[in-house]
Parts: sequence; C-alpha cells; structure tokens
Amino acid sequence: MREYLLTLCVTAAVTYLLTGPVRKFAIVAGAMPEIRARDVHREPTPRLGGIAMFFGLCAGLLVADHLKNLNAVFSNSNEPRALLSGAALIWLIGVLDDKFEIDALIKLGGQMIAAGVMVMQGLTILWLPIPGVGLVALTQWQGTLLTVALVVITINAVNFVDGLDGLAAGMVCIASAASFLYAYRIWYSYGIEAAAPATLFAAILMGMCLGFLPHNMHPARIFMGDSGSMLIGLVLAAGAISITGQVDPDAMNLFSGSERNTVHQMVPVYIPLLLPLTIIAIPAADLVLAIVRRTWRGQSPFAADRGHLHHRLLEVGHSHSRAVLIMYFWCALIAFGALAYSVNSGAMWSVLGVAMLSAVGLVLLLLPRFTPRAPRWAEHLVPPRYRRRRAYAAEDAVSVTHATAENEEPEEAREHRAPVAAGVSGVNGATAIGPRSRFLDRRKAGSSR
Repeated sequence: MREYLLTLCVTAAVTYLLTGPVRKFAIVAGAMPEIRARDVHREPTPRLGGIAMFFGLCAGLLVADHLKNLNAVFSNSNEPRALLSGAALIWLIGVLDDKFEIDALIKLGGQMIAAGVMVMQGLTILWLPIPGVGLVALTQWQGTLLTVALVVITINAVNFVDGLDGLAAGMVCIASAASFLYAYRIWYSYGIEAAAPATLFAAILMGMCLGFLPHNMHPARIFMGDSGSMLIGLVLAAGAISITGQVDPDAMNLFSGSERNTVHQMVPVYIPLLLPLTIIAIPAADLVLAIVRRTWRGQSPFAADRGHLHHRLLEVGHSHSRAVLIMYFWCALIAFGALAYSVNSGAMWSVLGVAMLSAVGLVLLLLPRFTPRAPRWAEHLVPPRYRRRRAYAAEDAVSVTHATAENEEPEEAREHRAPVAAGVSGVNGATAIGPRSRFLDRRKAGSSR
C-alpha cells in the first residue's frame, strides 16, 4: 500500500507543479478559445491542462517501475506499456483539438485507434463472468470489439461531463478511488497478481486528478480540455478492462459450500461487470440523454448544447460550486454503494445506507438556494460566503463604497475602453505570470489618499 501511495503522491505533485507553466504556455500559444453560447464561464480561460496530466501519468509509471514490489507489474505484464501507448496517442489528438478544433469524427477515429493500440499490446477483455451462465471465453474479435466499445464510451462520457470547473476531474477521482479499493482487495485478499495493473492505474489516475483539481476548481485558472478529459477517460477504461477481462474468477476459489452460499460468494465475480458501469453511471446517463435529445431535434449527436445535467442544475437555481458538489455526491453514492455491495452483499446496512443517502441527495436537489452558515466560533475557519452577515454588513458596505470611489472613471473613458484580450493581464482574474486576486484588499480599499 505504501508504494501505491508514493506513486499517487508523485503523480499528484508532478501534475500540480507542471499545471502552472502549462497555463502560461497555453496563453502564449493562443489555446484560449472564445466564449461560446453553451459555456458557463464568462472570461477566456486557457486549455491544454491535459499536458500536465500526461506528464504526471508518465512520472507515476516511471516511479512505479523503480519500486521493489510494483516493478513486478512491469515485468509480468505488458499492460502498463499498452496504457502508455494508447494514452500518448489520445493525448496528442486532444492537444491538437484544444489548439485547432479538429472534427468530431476524426476524434472518434483517434479514440478507436488508441483502443486498438492497447488491444494489440495485450490490454483487452479475454473473458466475461456472466450471472447464470458462468465464465464465457471471448474470441479475439469479440474481445477487441468489446474493448474498443468500452474505451470509446468511457472517453466520451467523461468528455461530455466536463462542463463545470472541477467536475470531470473530481468525478473521475471518486470513480478511480472506488476502482482502486476494489482492485486492491482482489489483489491483496485473494493474492491475484493479475489485479495489480488495475490497482496501479487507479492510483495514478487519482494522482492526476488530485494534482490538477487545485487549478481547476471554480473559478478555474485552466481547463483540462480534450487533451485531459480524453486522457483520464482512457485511463479509467483501461483499469476497468484490466480488472474485468484479465482476472480469472476461478482463482478466487469461491465455488464451494451450499448453493445459497455460492451465490453470495460469487458477488465479487459479477461486480467487475457492474463496477465499470456504476463508476461512470452519471456521465453515461448524461451521454445517452444528450444523444437522444440531439437526434430528436434533428441535430448531430456530437453537436454541443446546454442540456447536460450540470446545466440543468444551474437552471434550477444551484450555484456553480453546489452543482459540482451534488454531482460529486451522486457519483460517490453509486460507486461506493456498488463497492460496499461487493464486500458483503447480504448486509442490510449497505442497502439502508444507500437508501438514506439517496434521500439526502434528493433533499439537496430541492434546496437550490439554501446556503449553510457556520457557527460563530468557526467563522474564521470558513470562506466569507459561509459566515453570518450581521457583523460584516456595515464593514463590507463601507469597503465597497471606498473601492468604487477610488476606481471610478469618467463615462467617456468607459465607452472607449478596449476589451480584454486573451493572453493579457486580467484574463480570468489573473495575469500570465502572477497570481489572481479574487477579493478586495480591505486595508487598501479603506485607506484615504
């Protein structure tokens, strides 16, 4: 476990440290598209965050290759090399799309080619445990088609959900955490070495998302773009393929005892079929609804619009941050609910827990304008928007008045003011090389010159 945690921390650190320079590079390179009608943000924001995430992936694989225990994953399996090959290809396509806006069909073809590259190097589904039938071996063509379909669906599901600051990275991080716990349990409890690559992929994916999230939370300083969303979607799919089609259920020695006990003990065998679906249930549902909605209107399934689930949450009245947290909640509920069921399918507490949390989620959906307030003794520990406003109302009014008076300018100057261009000081609340300032400096605003 310590080596997995070390790999996760190195991946997160490399991704975090490289995101700042990548942001400057994206501004200089002009990878800052104009604001579109479907966009939620209101200021030009650089893309290409996937560059930092890809180098984080490379750093994680490099560190794992030099660790004593994880080195066996590279010597006994070709899956890490297959993942790196497919990730490099899909990342390159994403970088080109972030800069030049390539056609959707070209991206789809690139996704299929990247999946085919992984299949050629051994990362493919070999068999499927089907309830009521047993273990079904797949032919080469069946395994290839199923692998390519799973990779393409996962990539596009993650890409479709990447519409709010921090949404895609956070949801994939939650999904990879559930996948890591499941794969680590199979590897550690049952001693199945074939589950080690999926465990490593999940740890690296968590590091990539955690390292990028501080730069991507609302208001985002940089977007991951297609270079990032397609990359983390492919890594997520690779882990699901490895744990589903590479681990032999017969090695778990579950088929013993009475028929009823055997049915309960075989739950870990069937969960690999369900876990990859549950961890992307929200993005997959959004993907299906988007395709149905667009085709019903006579549009292309790849035509962008503002009908995604996160857009609906904003229309209901939720704030940007609360909409993201609600999506986090439902993703975690589905992923960890399936994980708890795989540990003990006969426990009633898991069913009751999921039901109670679902009720909490429904209540949160019905309270879009509710803002929690921290108690007075904890007000200095939370952001200003969660503090009680009685003691601060007068001070805020005076500060805003002074700030407005100091920054006031003639009407003619406002009419002839040039618009802010991408890549200059002030874009998205920050300069290309300096930190952003989100709040007024009260000491400066309140002082007189």
